[in-house]
Amino acid sequence: MVKIGMMIGDRYEILEKIGTGGMSDVYKAKCHKLNRFVAIKVLKQEFSENANFVSKFRTEAQAAAGLMHPNIVNVYDVGEEDGIYYIVMELVEGITLKKYIEKKARLSFKEAVSIAIQVSMGIEAAHNNHIIHRDIKPQNIIISKDGKVKVTDFGIAKAATSNTITSNVMGSVHYTSPEQARGGYSDEKSDIYSLGITIFEMLTGRVPFNGETTVAIAIKHIQEELPSPKEFVPEIPNSVEGIVLKCCQKSPDRRYQNMQELIADLKQSLMNPDEDFVVQNDPDMNGGTRKISDNEREQIKRRTVYQENYDNNREYEEREEPIRLRADTEAMYENEGNAEDDDEYDYNPRMERVTTYLALIGGVVFCVVAIILAVKVFGGRGEGDQVSDSPVITSPPFTASPEASSESPESSAEEVKKAVMPKVVGRTVEEARNALTDVGLKSEVDYEESDDIQAGEVISADVEEGTEVELGTTVKLTASAGPQGIAVPSVVGMDYDGANARLTQLGFAVTRVEGYSDEVDNGIVMAQVPSAETEVAKGTNVTVTVSLGKEKIWVPKLLGYSEQDGIAAALEAGLQVGEEIAYVYSDEYQEGQICYQSYSTGSYVEPGTVIDIKVSKGPEVQTYKCNASIMAPTPEEAPDYSAGMEVSIKLTADDGQVLLDTTTSSFPQAANYYGLTSAGGTITMTYYVTTEGTTTTDPETGETITTPGETQERSFSRRIDFSLE
Repeated sequence: MVKIGMMIGDRYEILEKIGTGGMSDVYKAKCHKLNRFVAIKVLKQEFSENANFVSKFRTEAQAAAGLMHPNIVNVYDVGEEDGIYYIVMELVEGITLKKYIEKKARLSFKEAVSIAIQVSMGIEAAHNNHIIHRDIKPQNIIISKDGKVKVTDFGIAKAATSNTITSNVMGSVHYTSPEQARGGYSDEKSDIYSLGITIFEMLTGRVPFNGETTVAIAIKHIQEELPSPKEFVPEIPNSVEGIVLKCCQKSPDRRYQNMQELIADLKQSLMNPDEDFVVQNDPDMNGGTRKISDNEREQIKRRTVYQENYDNNREYEEREEPIRLRADTEAMYENEGNAEDDDEYDYNPRMERVTTYLALIGGVVFCVVAIILAVKVFGGRGEGDQVSDSPVITSPPFTASPEASSESPESSAEEVKKAVMPKVVGRTVEEARNALTDVGLKSEVDYEESDDIQAGEVISADVEEGTEVELGTTVKLTASAGPQGIAVPSVVGMDYDGANARLTQLGFAVTRVEGYSDEVDNGIVMAQVPSAETEVAKGTNVTVTVSLGKEKIWVPKLLGYSEQDGIAAALEAGLQVGEEIAYVYSDEYQEGQICYQSYSTGSYVEPGTVIDIKVSKGPEVQTYKCNASIMAPTPEEAPDYSAGMEVSIKLTADDGQVLLDTTTSSFPQAANYYGLTSAGGTITMTYYVTTEGTTTTDPETGETITTPGETQERSFSRRIDFSLE
């Protein structure tokens, strides 16, 4: 079990827990060997006990450790200690793209495209090293405090997806590609699909497919067409819409074939957002798997009989060979109809006989018509050598009319399946699209301005409610874009309060975002979306970018670090450390730790700002001084003391230190001492007294007995207080 303060690998000191996920916990740690802070991701116990998972995890993580790119959270080390499996990664201070989207509701197309470019560059570096992420999603993209975008968890996703892991652990079904959802082979183009879904979410604030279960969502990725992001945010440029739709094609061959192509289109969309430059791939689909419409089913049946191309469907233009469905495509649709429907794709000898008979009849009719015309023309000339005034009619080859075909019971077409048009007028676009999907119909949405109908509500449809239409028919919906458009005023160059007041007065909603600028002063609007003079519906949200002035850097926490580590952290953040470093006492910080920084943690300053620090000398030790004159014993202290007697004087401080130990007969005695650690002490005086002798007479003998006097020790103590230095 990982604990704060423990060492891993004899070099990584665990400092604090900074996050947790489905598979692992993340800790901030310090690498003592390289003297830098890192993030350590530790696998949870249930995965550490899976030997197969651990083996794949270690292999993939070690491969990812070879990646070094500014847009990738780099992996430094992989290891195991006492059953703890961990990876050491670059420590990035910031938030995930998922939280950033939730915070802002949705991003402007410029911001979304800019983030997508950085993500694409990181993924491209991985693909160039033959590493596929397989779990691209906003949760695995980090935006640092200095605005850099980094992709994390390279190599981990592949190990995870190759084992049986529940979807609530992976949490990736909203972004998975159709081939991943089927459990099939996935490659670089799977990452492109997931990135397309991520861009969709950045632009709209929502994912394209939702459902009650992960299986339901996965099926939608396989079968349902991706809705256009413009259905939710009409102001999205056409080029950006095209990029998203191309990234999210069901067939990998119809997507961008590599990240380089995607990056080129993303950069082009920033320069020319309204141009239609996105080229949709139309590769040979013989080896592909895709969902076919009812109209395409009918064409496939006819191709089996006639072995020819039809030009009325662009999916089969310039194709000379008949389409052959792959076995997996047939399996995909085996539940869409009964067994009789599957036979429609097979060779039909009855239909061939009918076709032969019709061709013979057509040939006979053509010959009869040709003979009649020839007799008319040449017979007229023989009689009078005059050319008939009647025009010569050249009949085209006979083609059986629908009526003629219907006369033959053998040639009657199978009855077309119908759907009843549901009610869509008055419902929201999303409700209407879902209703159409439920009955087997497709939909396209156009928007028009309306002063009376709420934005997003369906105004009309090109098919009336209750009408029977063929399954797969595309119904065109017209929805309200809100009130009549008004021109957005220019607020660039104004202060934010003025810009906000002007836009609000005209009925617009205002969203403020901030950014640094070397040219625009702090607090001044330097960009707006939509741009000035653009006509939009009243109430439309206008995003204004307010300058923060010159770009500033985030001041890191230096308190508590050693002097050497603190200086290194300050320099790494782009600060300069003051030349004079003060060393002071501190009750809060231990000796050698930084106890003061002139700019508080989390504040923003200009690059190169000088930050002053102070280093602790530990808790301050208070010192005292003793300046005393020791006076002779008083009668109260020593009743039998007399002047001139020798006295032993001993001064002992409270901490046991003996300051004075002498014998004197003269007073006062000076006692001057400094730098004492005790606040007081005790003076002990000792002197000696000789008692008088006694003389007695023995009554029996009359003898005189003399007893000499005795010398006795006398002592007393005095309390003395020292003064502060």
